[in-house]
Amino acid sequence: MANRFVLNETSYHGKGAIESIAAEVKARGYKKAFLCSDPDLIKFNVTKKVTDILDREGLSYEIYSEIKPNPTIENVQTGVAAYKKSGADYIIAIGGGSSMDTAKAIGIIINNPEHEDVRSLEGAVATKKPSVPIIAVPTTAGTAAEVTINYVITDVEKDRKFVCVDPHDIPVVAVIDPDMMSSMPKGLTAATGMDALTHAIEGYITKAAWELSDMFHLKAIEIISRSLRGAVENTPEGREGMALGQYIAGMGFSNVGLGIVHSMAHPLGALYDTPHGVANAIILPTVMEYNAPATGEKYRDIAKAMGVQGTENMSQEEYRKAAVDAVRQLSHDVGIPEDLKDIVKEEDIPFLAQSAYDDACRPGNPRDTSVEEITELYKSLI
Repeated sequence: MANRFVLNETSYHGKGAIESIAAEVKARGYKKAFLCSDPDLIKFNVTKKVTDILDREGLSYEIYSEIKPNPTIENVQTGVAAYKKSGADYIIAIGGGSSMDTAKAIGIIINNPEHEDVRSLEGAVATKKPSVPIIAVPTTAGTAAEVTINYVITDVEKDRKFVCVDPHDIPVVAVIDPDMMSSMPKGLTAATGMDALTHAIEGYITKAAWELSDMFHLKAIEIISRSLRGAVENTPEGREGMALGQYIAGMGFSNVGLGIVHSMAHPLGALYDTPHGVANAIILPTVMEYNAPATGEKYRDIAKAMGVQGTENMSQEEYRKAAVDAVRQLSHDVGIPEDLKDIVKEEDIPFLAQSAYDDACRPGNPRDTSVEEITELYKSLI
């Protein structure tokens, strides 16, 4: 069977990359942008960094900001209606995964109106037409939604998140500018950074992993591990490293999938509104221990990429422990909680476990699992 690999069309990287937006818009003949960005980014003038360029270049746009941290079906449907009224012909998504996921869903539905219910987009749906063109400008170094074929929407009525996987949703242009990330507070920087590390590690050990995806994931682990502490302290080197590392991780996992760390994190976001990166970071070391028997020698590579010395002389038990310990240490150093005690209610665990088992990421996990085993993993974390 052939291995498919999908990447976005064009990307710009580095300090000042947002200056490339105007030239791209003009070259592509776009007329008016539907600009998706969340209220906080507008309030703190992060979005303004891009709108100032649009204003300077005389490029028309309309702002849509009804976006929540875990975007809902209602957010998307409201956005679809606003897009139709706006007269826009393309989208600029400025923000973290929430802004970009909302933009992706809007863009897909505009060109595939049979999916206006939003729920029908769950899973690997074969939509008929590509999304409205999207220019994605991340303000967090974590989700890599600017280069992935995935987006996640919250179904409030059913207390669940669902994953949509569609090559038609990938932005045509990604603009990864560390200056757009410099105003992130420490907590958000840490959470999104650990999300990126989770993407890289889960992508490296997932069942669908192969040589091409491995190349991206190992390099991402290396860059993220050496950059995240600095990014949390807002050093230029840390910000630049994380901007690149999270993108590289996205190039990989978008094509091979993830595992049960994400499956277990998604219902926490849906039920408790837990920040996705925080949930991933807390769960990751425990699930790494659980998955270790199904990973061959890959934890040796992970430990080495994270800077552990002497891995070539370690036993299997030693390098597996070293990889997990390195993840725990990084998570601790950037201020992530150690467990789910302050998040999960024990009476909710049966619902959480079933939701995680039903999640689209679960089949990619390297170790086959069950509702019962996921239940025990949740219990071990409270």
